[in-house]
Amino acid sequence: MQFTDEQLHFANAIRDFCAAECGTLTQRDVLTENGTVANSPAILEKMAKLGWLGVSLPEEYGGGGAGMVDECIFLEQTSRGLAPIIGYSTGLTAVQTYLRYGTEEQKKTVVTNMASGKLEAIALSEPGAGSDLGGVRIKAERVGDHYIVNGQKTWISAAHVAENVLLLAREDSTGPKHQGLTLLMVPTDSPGLTMHEVKTMEARTCNDLYFTDVQLPITSVVGQPGQAWKHLMRGLSVERLIIATMSMGAAQRSLDDAIAFVKEREQFGKPISSFQAIRHRIADLATEIDYCRTFVYHVAERIDAGEEDSLNRQGSMAKLKCTEIAKATALEAMQMMGGYGYAREYGMEEQVRRSLAPTIYGGTNEIQREIISKSLGL
Repeated sequence: MQFTDEQLHFANAIRDFCAAECGTLTQRDVLTENGTVANSPAILEKMAKLGWLGVSLPEEYGGGGAGMVDECIFLEQTSRGLAPIIGYSTGLTAVQTYLRYGTEEQKKTVVTNMASGKLEAIALSEPGAGSDLGGVRIKAERVGDHYIVNGQKTWISAAHVAENVLLLAREDSTGPKHQGLTLLMVPTDSPGLTMHEVKTMEARTCNDLYFTDVQLPITSVVGQPGQAWKHLMRGLSVERLIIATMSMGAAQRSLDDAIAFVKEREQFGKPISSFQAIRHRIADLATEIDYCRTFVYHVAERIDAGEEDSLNRQGSMAKLKCTEIAKATALEAMQMMGGYGYAREYGMEEQVRRSLAPTIYGGTNEIQREIISKSLGL
């Protein structure tokens, strides 16, 4: 696509910001408590003051009022810059559902939170329900003018730093499994809600959530009671595009770092960038990333044109391709860097670790292939 001068300036400003604020491993260690936390309140606060957070969200609720193209520019460049704001994308995903189905108060609350540097989360998966969300069992029982919630959620990203959790719960078990599900807006300080870290190979991101007689007013319902499945199935193109864009930015960073390394690293008396095997591997990766970028911004343009609900296949394609390329690029870059790629000092080992989960969350890539194949009549 053809970016406007303003969009190009926006991209350059984000790139310069990341280079200045979190461009070195030492800076990122300070911001993330030596790599143990995934989100830096300091960076989020600075970005909020610049008006970059919630750039695509409606102005009437506190957002920037721009489109999905601008949001993708922000996501691409912050991922490329290794900005420690991982929870932002999770909140951005949750906000899409609030904007479509939430009350005016809910919309105002979550968008204002996002634009000010606070985070939101979404709780879908359970120990027995991941790819098959129709298997959700956590119970939301209607009692008078409130709900009582009991059960467990798992793999919930950013819940420990979020203001609210958008919870998928079962209100009615009498019908088919995709019916009787309700979405609820749950403040994370609600009595009876506890969280425990799910330890992974990355900084703290995921959590187990335990609900014990958590009481919520009926005004906590997002959309219509019992209609959560329909609500969640709409707007998934944006969620998948968010993941795709971040992965594409991450892939570009891995490639950038690999190119910088092979130009400097010498073996057999010359830079390894002079070896045809290295050059051709880099050429292949650069080609894949450029194709990903073109497709991502094509989908973003169509969303801005009001075609979001007809982009289910394209959203899955974007998520599938970009996450796989990000993983392949990071692994190839590590191989080209040899032992240095494995050393923490050079950053590639972190990029490899960060490239693995996106092929799983947001709907595994196996699920994305099912969606694509079914859309082709298979």
